[in-house]
Amino acid sequence: MLKITGSNVTIMVKDMDKAVQFYQHIGLELKQRWDNHYAMLTGGGLTIGLHPADDSKTSGSALSSGTTSIGFFIEKIGDAEALLTQHSIQHETAEDGKSGIYCYFKDLDGTVLYFVEPKW
Repeated sequence: MLKITGSNVTIMVKDMDKAVQFYQHIGLELKQRWDNHYAMLTGGGLTIGLHPADDSKTSGSALSSGTTSIGFFIEKIGDAEALLTQHSIQHETAEDGKSGIYCYFKDLDGTVLYFVEPKW
């Protein structure tokens, strides 16, 4: 059974430094950052992920929805792949070499969702 251990909303941004600063200015706290690849900020029980908008792993993918995606943290990516396959949900799995292994898929309206087995 797939166990979700956390979640976040990811926003695609043009300038990582400016975006991190903006969210810090409105009261969110920087939780983690992986150079210009990804940043996580928290506030009021919400975690926001910031990701470069022009990243080829998702923006050129058939699983790209534009500017926002929702992520679910899990313990084993294989469980996510099995669940999606069981329900005939198209998905792509990729390891970024930095923060974890990701399994991208879409909801019925085209919103990108992903499961991640984090390395932190």
